[in-house]
Amino acid sequence: MSKAYEIIFTGGGSGGHVMPTVTLLNDIKEKYRIGYIGGTGIEKELIGSLGLPFHTISTGKLRRYISIENLIDIFKVIKGIFDSIFVLLRKSNKKTLIFSTGGFVTVPVVLAAWLLGRRIYIHEQTTQVGLANKIASKFASKVFVSFEDSLKYFPKEKTFVSGYPLRSSLFDPSKSPITYDGMTIDEKTKPLLFITGGGNGSKLVNDLIKDNLSALQEKYYIVHQVGKAFIDEYKSFKSEKYHPVAFIGTEMTDLYKWSDIIISRAGAGTVCELIALNKKSIFIPLKIAQKNEQFHNAKEAESKIGSLVITEDELEKMNILEVLKDFESDSSPSAKTVQENGKDILIGKIAEALS
Repeated sequence: MSKAYEIIFTGGGSGGHVMPTVTLLNDIKEKYRIGYIGGTGIEKELIGSLGLPFHTISTGKLRRYISIENLIDIFKVIKGIFDSIFVLLRKSNKKTLIFSTGGFVTVPVVLAAWLLGRRIYIHEQTTQVGLANKIASKFASKVFVSFEDSLKYFPKEKTFVSGYPLRSSLFDPSKSPITYDGMTIDEKTKPLLFITGGGNGSKLVNDLIKDNLSALQEKYYIVHQVGKAFIDEYKSFKSEKYHPVAFIGTEMTDLYKWSDIIISRAGAGTVCELIALNKKSIFIPLKIAQKNEQFHNAKEAESKIGSLVITEDELEKMNILEVLKDFESDSSPSAKTVQENGKDILIGKIAEALS
């Protein structure tokens, strides 16, 4: 049997479930023997880029509505449990810690770990709770949440507020220039408008910018994360003052710092990072997000630093140019919020578990 991993991470289905792990791994990957169990989604690409062992299992999505796919996916989940058991028997022992950050891929991993008597920690990023983590919490040793509002969804005796694991660069006041195909983001590209619909992009947000692009370019330099599925279309609009990007990686922190205005969806990671930067922004929460979680995430930023929250229904009746004009004319500064870094807390809890 090969040398067992000390920690096996799992999480996937979206970048929101994987990026917290990436943040943790950048600090601990040299200290512990680490493996990752996931599906074929974005987690495979992101974890693969770190050069860490990745084990692919069968996954089935957990839906809260009636669908024939639910029946089919039951068998995928069952196969995923056996896939996970096979990996855990070969790559772990009783002291191995299983750390889950949510997403449907984690359910078979957590169930397999519980059946084999492994320790399980889970982390919930959002103000609302995903079904996968709700299930996983019944088998977990400890549950960590980013927001106090999430405490009510989990067993009180084993749930703790850790905060969201944030990149250390957020707390560094310096910022480096960024270059995109000859366009350099620095003190000259002002005012800078950054738009993002998340790692996969958002058609609604993209269409909003496309429909107003000419007018927006008259006033702003623009960087727009459009998502891989949309990049070919938006490349045709590229200009000296408009730069579409499929996916923004490690330069995201610097881009936040350079930006004068940010328009964004309201994933938990984005919201927590902008709160940490005290960067008052415009959030357009994803309407169909589970339990309307993005709206609740955005309301956290509204209450803490005065961000603007616009629902999709409200957006239909608004002129984005007028919204930006009013947002700029609002002279009230962001409320200063000291955001504790959940990364340090979670790393400490991992160290305790493995000591």
